[in-house]
Amino acid sequence: MATRPLTRPPTHDQTGGSESPGLVGRLAVWALAHRARVVALWIVLLVGAMAASSSVGPHYVNNLALSGTDSQRATDLLHHNFPTRAGDVDQIVFHSSRALVTDGTVQARLAPILVRVSHLPHVSSVVSPFTPAGGRAISADRRTAFATVVFDQRAEVLQHAAVDRVIALARSASTGSLQVEAGGRAVQEANPPSLGAATGIGVVAAIVVLLITFGSAIAMGLPILTALLGLGSAMGLIGVGSRVLDTPDFSTQLAALLGLGVGIDYALFIVTRFRENYSIAGDVPASIISAMDTAGRAVLFAGVTVIIALLGMFAIGVSLLNAAALATALSVGLTMLAALTILPVLLSRFGERIGSHKRSRRAAGAQAPDNAGFWPRWARLVTRHPWPALIAGLSIMLLLAAPAFSLRLGQSDAGNDPTSLTSRRAYDLVARGFGKGFNGPLQVVAQLRQPGDRAALSHVGTTLRATPGVASVSAPELSPLGQTAVYQVFPRTAPESRATTDLVNRLRDQQLPQVKSATGATVVVGGPTATGIDFSQVISGKLALFIAVVVLLAGLLLAMVFRSIAVPIQAALMNLLSVGASLGVVVGIFQYGWLGGFFNVTAGPIEPFIPVIVFAIVFGLSMDYEVFLISRIHEAWTRRRNPTAALIDGLGSTGRVVTAAATIMVCIFISFVLGDQRVIKLFGVSLASAVFLDAFVVRSLLLPSVLTLLGKRTWAFPRFIDRRLQRIAIERSEGPPIPALTPGQEAL
Repeated sequence: MATRPLTRPPTHDQTGGSESPGLVGRLAVWALAHRARVVALWIVLLVGAMAASSSVGPHYVNNLALSGTDSQRATDLLHHNFPTRAGDVDQIVFHSSRALVTDGTVQARLAPILVRVSHLPHVSSVVSPFTPAGGRAISADRRTAFATVVFDQRAEVLQHAAVDRVIALARSASTGSLQVEAGGRAVQEANPPSLGAATGIGVVAAIVVLLITFGSAIAMGLPILTALLGLGSAMGLIGVGSRVLDTPDFSTQLAALLGLGVGIDYALFIVTRFRENYSIAGDVPASIISAMDTAGRAVLFAGVTVIIALLGMFAIGVSLLNAAALATALSVGLTMLAALTILPVLLSRFGERIGSHKRSRRAAGAQAPDNAGFWPRWARLVTRHPWPALIAGLSIMLLLAAPAFSLRLGQSDAGNDPTSLTSRRAYDLVARGFGKGFNGPLQVVAQLRQPGDRAALSHVGTTLRATPGVASVSAPELSPLGQTAVYQVFPRTAPESRATTDLVNRLRDQQLPQVKSATGATVVVGGPTATGIDFSQVISGKLALFIAVVVLLAGLLLAMVFRSIAVPIQAALMNLLSVGASLGVVVGIFQYGWLGGFFNVTAGPIEPFIPVIVFAIVFGLSMDYEVFLISRIHEAWTRRRNPTAALIDGLGSTGRVVTAAATIMVCIFISFVLGDQRVIKLFGVSLASAVFLDAFVVRSLLLPSVLTLLGKRTWAFPRFIDRRLQRIAIERSEGPPIPALTPGQEAL
């Protein structure tokens, strides 16, 4: 379909005032004037990023390095003095259903396999249960045993291919009566979280919601196309970046679904505003620039706020979260940029067809007037009864948030993996044969005052065995120079258990300091289980700082835009309510086990990075809806100076699109639950519940009731702050007309 030549767009709003576009409007003017160049730039970026990522090959690393912690000191000590024991320690587990594992036939089958494993790349050693060094690795009933596999690198940097070779060779020994599985952190890392078909299901759900919202296939397609263009470019760049930064494996999943969600939402808001403008003016270029200059500005501000919330994770000071923050922020930034640049170009091509249906309905009188419809009626209902609405909304949010006060952070162990994974099957075999604690041995490293100090070695071993909660302690392994010794300490409880955390703290705070006083040996507790405990404690210690940084920055931005003290305060409190309620839902399901059968999860601790990432994402998304809603209310306030009328106007005009956008987000996030791994389900439930509650409770009940009660005080702003605080405008301002486009700029 041919488009009309692009001439200078009209620059008058509905009130007849002459206006010039702001930054986003000028960007739209430039994009419309250089449509071929914009399309070419995006195609080059998409193809180039994907090709570069495919060429270098992404490399994802779950780096849990934590400077200043006991576990990191243990790792550094081994790297320096005992490098052959500095790598990850995993297990090959055998279970015989007929003969005993000590029978000659079983040993004859397993022994050659273990020898071959010991010669594989990146394997430092294999300790067989059939040797004196591995004698403790045979269960009491002699049906189960495990060999200890020591790699030459930590699990987070070990190549998956090296671990896969160990798994494949070990499992090749399986027979009808002999089960062989592999377990340990490196084995778990070799099976990173995967969304499977979740992304596709999320996109299909988004398509359905957009079709219902717009009633047009073309209007539905533009947000999807825009989001996928920005997201595809981001995924390619993240893959390249993973070769430079230690990027965790869950970063791509988070970046993909968050980028998809916000990308669709941002385009949805702009397309909706364009259709509103076109239904009145009937002019495509003018409607595009007007939409970009209002909804587009809100999109820019909302996107920047999401990015700030994500980058706030740098306040935690953990490299794992820094890389995840950068990856997710890049995804949000590029999908936002796509909405601000390529979307105007697409609207210039398909705008008449997108807007004609709505315009014809308006002309025929089929569309309801502005003051009718569900959302204007709902807004009037809330403004007439603000106290009941406030009490109802607070009751819902506080009730759901209550379980969050008992949140327990910790690394969930392989007992939460799906049974389709060898790591889970190995965990179950070890738990039944030896006890759950044997799945997460502690690595106790002793730095001796004198090389080979037998008295110190004996004292350390005796102290460890006498510590309550310890099931077994291995004989010490000495470094070649005899100055460093390593003990494997097996707790009585599972790695994720609170009792195991208490054991580690007891060793560090009470038992091992006494050993140092008596022998002069420095003894530290390391290994994957202790590292997970340290990670949780570091996150817990800095969580308040992170929240404060994000809330203060977001509040400052809101004050700069809306020139209000009340708006930033209510936004911060309500966004915290959304996060708290979502964490309450997560604690109920994943920590207490409520509805665990429905979600196919078992009760356990909450991964320590979940509250951080969920807070960053949810706070950013909540600010999205806050900005879109408050900006429309503020527009009406500046025009009418009637707080109640402004609220009805703003909520009535944005309620439908905000809830549609939230529904898309919920559909995308809830598709995480279809994944088979616990951490993915955690993300899905927490994000979906937070977005749902924020859109359907906070924005529909709490915010309008609070603003009604505040009245004109909502927009009160002290003059001395107003004079000193930089102003950021979302609404269009008065100014000279937009310059005309030259004929050479009009063709695509």
